[in-house]
Amino acid sequence: MGQLEELVLVLARSLVDEPDKVEVSGTETDSHVDLELRVAQEDMGKIIGRQGRTIRAIRTVAKAASVKLGKRVTVEVPD
Repeated sequence: MGQLEELVLVLARSLVDEPDKVEVSGTETDSHVDLELRVAQEDMGKIIGRQGRTIRAIRTVAKAASVKLGKRVTVEVPD
């Protein structure tokens, strides 16, 4: 697991009621990392937050960390 995946996993697990059900998977190229964050259905609201503020904050932290690695990152939460 890459550094960005681990970062998103730690952030998400700290926010949800069922941390064991948090999964982060992704694909990585030379310049880009696509991450998919999956949580229990009951925890979707906690990850997304009011008006998307929580997921936006997770994306911001991941993007800040990706600058050190010289990569671009996207974090998606599928339905």
